[in-house]
Order: sequence, then structure tokens, then C-alpha cells
Amino acid sequence: MVDWDDLRHFVALADSGSLSAAARRLGVEHATVARRVAALEASVGAKLVDRRGGRYELTRDGESVAQHARRMETETFAIERSIRARQDEAATEVSVSAPPVFATEIIAPRLPRLKDAYPMIRLRLLGQSHAVSLPRREADLALRLVRPSDTTLVARKIGTIVYRLYGSAEYLAARHPAEHEFIAFDDSLDDVSQQAWLKMIAAPRPIVFRTNDLAIQCSAAEAGFGIAALPDFLAKRCGLVDADPENRSHTRDAWLTYHEDLRDNAAVAVVARFIAECVQEAGSIKQAP
Repeated sequence: MVDWDDLRHFVALADSGSLSAAARRLGVEHATVARRVAALEASVGAKLVDRRGGRYELTRDGESVAQHARRMETETFAIERSIRARQDEAATEVSVSAPPVFATEIIAPRLPRLKDAYPMIRLRLLGQSHAVSLPRREADLALRLVRPSDTTLVARKIGTIVYRLYGSAEYLAARHPAEHEFIAFDDSLDDVSQQAWLKMIAAPRPIVFRTNDLAIQCSAAEAGFGIAALPDFLAKRCGLVDADPENRSHTRDAWLTYHEDLRDNAAVAVVARFIAECVQEAGSIKQAP
């Protein structure tokens, strides 16, 4: 009899291509993934993966097993969502994935309100820059700045995040706008829309510091290191000043999304309303109509 847990670990490896990525997806050690895959190979009596460099590639047998296992995984998650959809809010955990700075600055400070109103709901808040898989139940709800394309997901626009150019008052007082230097995301986030907007305005002035984290950008601007494109709510918390003489801004829509199977789940509905309220109350964020 093939062990489902072995199959689950094998699918994660097949999808990600490396032990470390599969381990992160499952929340286990990479040695656990290797052990489970080896156990599956012993169970079916066939070699399922070949290691080539730092990646794992599926053999022909591995491809066949992966196809069957993915279908089993899809049905397993569907069963879990079906059961979850019938649960009420009593003693229920709801997991929410949000960009780290939004989790820290917008949602976390308002958690007591949710606990006071719904003490039986346990919220698990995940600060994550990457988009989690809601069909795989990596989270129940996700706050995203890009509308999901998956047609199995419910997507609701809950507001619009306003970005401007910000710097410290001391930095701006000491420099003419032509002398401004800029803080930006690193190259891995060049496709983010506010990055392209910042680079367009900055040119030909230099970008002197790059990071993959918005909170670090804010701290660097607060320290007087340069000008950053930041959401209004974060810049104001850091005491930064609008650095653009033309007062230009850039906007990104905020989307709350969850799997359609959870549409009628009472606890998910409560948390969805709570997250929407958090976003709409956070500083100068335009509310969705």
C-alpha cells in the first residue's frame, strides 16, 4: 500500500525541483522530504527522480506517479475545503497570507478588535511576499496587490494603496531635488509596478541602495539615505515627508481572495470583513467602491 504522506512529499519535490523548496512548501526539514521520496521509491519498486546538479528531475516512472499523485492531492484538498465550508466560526482557525509590511502595519495592530468580537476564531497571520496557493490550502485568505487569475478563487477589491516618493525632512532640507538619490527594490522585484514608476521618475539620478523588503526601504529613507517609493500608511508611521515637488503618486489595488469552496464559511466571512476594514482604515488608502 502506497503511503499518502510519501506521495504528498513527492509531489512537492516534483513541483519545486529541489529538496529545500519542497521542504519550505511543506514546512518540514529537507531530510524529511528525501526520506519520504526514498520510501515511495521503495514502495513502488521504481526510481522516480534523478539528481542533476542541484535539482531533481523526474524519471518516466516519476512523471507517471506525479500525474496520479497530483490528482489525488487535488481531491484531498477539495475534501478538506468541502468539510471546512460547513463549519461555523466556533473554535475555528483561519489563516491569512499578506505582504509582510501589510501584516505588520495594517492587520496586526487591529487584532484585539477581532478577538473581542469573535473570541472563538483563531487567526494565523502569515507575512509572505510570495503568492501562496489557496487551492493547496497554504492559506485560507490572501491579501494581494495583483488580482489572481485562477478562476476557482473569489477575488474582491477592498481598496487602493497609494504610493508616493518619501524622504526624511533632514535629507530633503539639505539637497536640491536634482541631487536626490534613490532607494529601490533589488532586481528580483523589477516587475513590481511601483519599482518601474520610481525608476522612471529617478532617471538619470542614481539608485544608491537596493533591498527586497519594503520595511527596510522605509528604514533607509528614515535614516536619510535617499528617496523611496512607499505606501502612505508606512511613510507616515516613519515620519517621512513627501519628496516630490510635483506631488505625483502611484496606486495599486488591494485584493482579498479565497477559494470559492469557502464562500459560505462563516469564520472565513468574518475574517474577510475584518481584513477589509483594516485595509480601509489604514491611513490615506482609498476605499473601494
